[in-house]
Amino acid sequence: MKPTCRILSSIRNSAFFGFTPVKIHNGSAKNGNLSKFCLNFEQKSQYHTYPCRVLGFGNVLSDTQKAFSVPNWSFGQSGVISRSFRSRGVSVIDSLGPKGRDFSTSVETRVNENNFERVYVQGGINVKPLVVERIDKDENAVGEEQSRIEVADENVKNAEGLDEAKVLSSERELSDIEKEAWKLLRDSVVMYCGSPVGTMAANDPNDKQPLNYDQVFIRDFVPSALAFLLKGEGEIVRNFLLHTLQLQSWEKTVDCYSPGQGLMPASFKVRTVPLDENKFEEVLDPDFGESAIGRVAPVDSGLWWIILLRAYGKITGDYGLQERVDVQTGLKMILQLCLTDGFDMFPSLLVTDGSCMIDRRMGIHGHPLEIQALFYSALRCSREMLAVNDGSKNLVRAINNRLSALSFHIREYYWVDMKKINEIYRYKTEEYSTEATNKFNIYPEQIPLWLMDWIPEEGGFFIGNLQPAHMDFRFFTLGNLWSIVSSLGTPKQNQAILNLVEAKWDDVVGYMPLKICYPALEYEEWRIITGSDPKNTPWSYHNGGSWPTLLWQFTLACIKMGRTELAEKAVALAEKSLRADRWPEYYDTRTGKFIGKQSRLYQTWTIAGYLTTKMLVENPEKAALLFWEEDYELLEICVCALSKSGRKKCSRGAARSQILI
Repeated sequence: MKPTCRILSSIRNSAFFGFTPVKIHNGSAKNGNLSKFCLNFEQKSQYHTYPCRVLGFGNVLSDTQKAFSVPNWSFGQSGVISRSFRSRGVSVIDSLGPKGRDFSTSVETRVNENNFERVYVQGGINVKPLVVERIDKDENAVGEEQSRIEVADENVKNAEGLDEAKVLSSERELSDIEKEAWKLLRDSVVMYCGSPVGTMAANDPNDKQPLNYDQVFIRDFVPSALAFLLKGEGEIVRNFLLHTLQLQSWEKTVDCYSPGQGLMPASFKVRTVPLDENKFEEVLDPDFGESAIGRVAPVDSGLWWIILLRAYGKITGDYGLQERVDVQTGLKMILQLCLTDGFDMFPSLLVTDGSCMIDRRMGIHGHPLEIQALFYSALRCSREMLAVNDGSKNLVRAINNRLSALSFHIREYYWVDMKKINEIYRYKTEEYSTEATNKFNIYPEQIPLWLMDWIPEEGGFFIGNLQPAHMDFRFFTLGNLWSIVSSLGTPKQNQAILNLVEAKWDDVVGYMPLKICYPALEYEEWRIITGSDPKNTPWSYHNGGSWPTLLWQFTLACIKMGRTELAEKAVALAEKSLRADRWPEYYDTRTGKFIGKQSRLYQTWTIAGYLTTKMLVENPEKAALLFWEEDYELLEICVCALSKSGRKKCSRGAARSQILI
C-alpha cells in the first residue's frame, strides 16, 4: 500500500484570503458529478533517479510548455478552493483551505476546449491528498493525455533549474573526494510522497541515537540547496521552499501560547503514520522550537528561507516562484513579524539566546551580529522580490527605512579596529546628552586584554553584540562573513575583516576552517555565561569550535572582495582531513585539530558546504548571483533628520570616501 500525504499540524480556522470554500460531501464536489482518480506517488530510494511528474510538486516552467505542478497537501479541516490553469492541454485547479494559499495567476487561466483536468485537495484528516477530476470532450483525449505527460516530463527535465552544461562552464572529472561527497549528499535526501523535499542534518549509518539529526533543518539545508542549484538540479529546492511555506501557517503552541504567525519552523520530519487495514500515510511534522533544547524559536529560519528563495530565482531563472501569491504572502508574513514595532530603541532585532546557529546558551541574547547580518540580507532580498502595489507599498517603505537605519547602526557602533578601540579606551561615562560620544554608556574597563594585542593594524571586525553598557568583543565568523556578503559593512570594513582573518589565520582557521567564534569562554566566564554547559566547553562546539560548513560562506565573501586565494587556501586545508575524518559536524581544540567530542559524522551541511565551495571557486561568476554590492540608493535615502535629532555625523556621508578603487 502506497502512502498518502498530509501535514501533521492543525491549521488556523480564519479564512486567509476571504474566499468561500467549495463544499465537499462524501469525498465529491456538490457542483458536479465527476469521475475521479487519485494519483499515488512511488517512493524512490535515490533522488537522482526520481523522474519529474506533470502533476508532481516540483516542476518548473519552460518557454514552450508550462508544466504546472500541485503540491501534495492535506489541510486538516479545510474545504476546497479551485482555480483553473491552462497548460498546453493540461488544465490544473489549485486547492486551498481557508488558511491556504493561492497559486500565482501569471499562468494563463483558460480551459482547453477539448479536455481539461481539475485537481483539488480534499478536506478531512485521513484523505487522499491529490484528486483529479477529468472531463473528456474529445474521444481521443485519453490517448493524447499520455503523450502530453511524456512531453511534459521531457520538458521539465530539460528546464529544471539550469542546464548542467550551463552551470559548470568547464567540464572536468570529479576528484574522488567530490564523488564521495556527492554520493553522501544524495543519500541524505529526504523524500515525501515520492518527491525530494530536503536533506537530513546527518546520515551516519552507525548512529543509533540520531535525536533530531534525522530531520530537515532550514538553516542546514541552505548549503545543500546551493549545491543542487549550482549542479542544475532545482526541483528539490523548489519543493523545500513550498513545503516549508505551507508549514509556516500552521498553529504552533508552547504551554498554551502561540508565537507570531510568520514564524518558520526550525526543522521538519517526514513520519509514516499507520492507519487501519495495513494502510499508512506520510505526514510532515514540523518543529517550531517547542521540542528544541531550551524551547527557543528559530529566528533565523525565516531569514534563511528568504535568502534561499532569492538564490533559487537568481540561479535557475525561475522567477515565477517568487511571484506566486502564496509565496508573496509568506514573504510578507515573515517581514511583518520582523518589522513589528516594539519597545526597542534600536533598528537591530532583539532576540533571546540560542535563536540562531548558536542554539545553546552562549551569551548572545540581545542584538547578536549573526541575526542582524541575516536580517539585513533578508531585507535586501525582499526589496528585490516583493511585488510593489497598493497593498505592499507601506511594507516596501518600512524595508527601505530599516535598511538605512540598520546599516548605519552596525557600521557606526559595532565596528572595532585599532583606532576605534583606542577611542573606546578613552570614553567618558554617564553622559546625559543627545550629543554624547559614548551613547551606550560603555565602560572602558570592558575592553578585554586579549583584544588589544590580538587585533592587527590593518584589520578590524564587527563585534558580536551591543546593548546598553555592554559590548561583546568576541569575533563571530558567520555574522562578519554575511556582513561582507550583504554589504552591511562598507567596502573598507569588508576588506579589513578579511585582512584580520589572513593576519590571524592560525586563530580563526587553524587546522580546519573556520572558528565559529574567537576566543572561547573559559574558566569562571564559561561557568557563568554558559551555565557550565558540558557540550560548550572551551574550544568545543559553539564555544570556539571549528565548523567546516562555514567554508562556503567564507568563499563567497572572498570571491566578492577579490581575495579568492584565501578561499583556495582554506579549501586545500579542509580537503586534507574531511574525508578521512568522515565529514564531522565540528572540530575541537584551539587550532581545530581534533574531531569534536560530540560531533556527528557524515554531517550533511559539512558535505554540502564543501561541494558548494568547490563549485563557487571554479565558477566565480555564479557567486556574483549570491552577494550584493553597496546600494547607493540606501546611502541617499538616509532618514536620520540629523539637524533635528542632534546627531552630528552619519556614516552614509563617509561611506563614499571609504570605497576602495
